[in-house]
Amino acid sequence: MIIVNLDVVLARRKMRLGELAEAVGISMQNLSVLKTGKAKAIRFTTLNAICRVLECQPADILVFEPDPSDLEPVSETD
Repeated sequence: MIIVNLDVVLARRKMRLGELAEAVGISMQNLSVLKTGKAKAIRFTTLNAICRVLECQPADILVFEPDPSDLEPVSETD
């Protein structure tokens, strides 16, 4: 499972979600979906812009924490 720590990074930078949305150029609604962990995907260009504005690395925002289903072997397809 991917954990989104955007709220933590925002708090450390003393920045509000609306400020980040304006600086990155995306809607506050889309940024809110990401912040709450409900996003299914993120564009690299968006992640790049967020990291640039927050002066952080992607790993500061996105963390992988395995759950039991993640520990099952991945089957290869021919």
